[in-house]
Amino acid sequence: MDPSAHAFSTLAIHGGLAADPTTGAILTPIYQTTTYVQEAVGQDKGLTYSRSGNPTVAALERNLGALEGALPAACFATGMAALTALCLALLRAGDRVVVGDVVYGGTIRLLRQVLGPFGVHTTVADTSRLDRLEAALAAGAPGGSAPARLLLIESPGNPTLKLTDLAAAARLAHAAGALLAVDNTLLTPALQRLLELGADLVVHSTTKYIEGHNATLGGAVLARDPDLAERVRFVQNAIGCSQSPLEAWLTLRGIKTLAMRMERHSASALEVARSLVRHPRVTRVSYPGLDDFPQAELARRQQRAGGGLIAFEVEGGLEGGIRTMNTVRLCALAENLGAAETARPRTAVRRRAPPGAAGGAVAPCSPEEVSWTHRLTPREEADIVTSAFGGDMR
Repeated sequence: MDPSAHAFSTLAIHGGLAADPTTGAILTPIYQTTTYVQEAVGQDKGLTYSRSGNPTVAALERNLGALEGALPAACFATGMAALTALCLALLRAGDRVVVGDVVYGGTIRLLRQVLGPFGVHTTVADTSRLDRLEAALAAGAPGGSAPARLLLIESPGNPTLKLTDLAAAARLAHAAGALLAVDNTLLTPALQRLLELGADLVVHSTTKYIEGHNATLGGAVLARDPDLAERVRFVQNAIGCSQSPLEAWLTLRGIKTLAMRMERHSASALEVARSLVRHPRVTRVSYPGLDDFPQAELARRQQRAGGGLIAFEVEGGLEGGIRTMNTVRLCALAENLGAAETARPRTAVRRRAPPGAAGGAVAPCSPEEVSWTHRLTPREEADIVTSAFGGDMR
């Protein structure tokens, strides 16, 4: 199946997949097996041990590759396992990573506390400012004297949704001799095509929007360059962090509705963001789909829609943020996003800017993962927006 000849929604259902050759089953079977019987010493059917390869996992890897316009993915047990494998595949002692100042906290922990003791240096930079990014990529930048080997970005960044001009970042990274890896968890290839913008590698936590049902953990790394893909796959096998067949099957099932889910995530998020803007006790709303979003023009240029995450601030500082999170109805206080259930991560009391980021700690806020699979009624909208503040916005 030629991915370039089909719409994204078609690829989500058929890309890289075929009916089971043995039974004709329309869904890829769950090959829940550890090992495979070999015909003779040195003679096998391409599979020997499920850490090194499994038909169900391979089907997911082909499907993700078709969606990203890449080679088949390397799929992992978690998103952090995927990011760890990427770093182990690319970095050596003395190398330096430039990382955006708005990224998932676990990324900073991996770079500073896990890879740092092995001699990997990290420079945190405001990648939304191209002059600062260029300076950070150059030799002699803070965090190590060597030129950068890897530029690692989230765009939108979690949780403030700050964007990076990815095409420009790719040009700067390549001019400095660095590779660009971008975490596409928040938008997925349904809303943002990273390899087309110049990224060398794409990282996903498939736990979130890609699987979309709060049922699995998983991660993936994708590339178009065969050498990069093979280096990641070598680490995948060597350290044993492959995804399980059942999790892969559930993720394949979730992907079939990815296109329509991302469309609805974005539409619902925009609806709630506009409601929050009108609320007198909300002091700031950050959502790329709003016309007054500071980087709205960039969002329109590199994203197909705003996505499902909203960040906003309320009156009362930290206490106001905690009160909002503890009293909002319909939205679960839970450590995930991207599924059918709306979740509100405990950002107001936990999330801080990465070390060295301009502005210090992220302001108290209560980001909503807006992910209704039905259209909001006026009462549901009011429940979400006003229950923490009292009164009625109408």
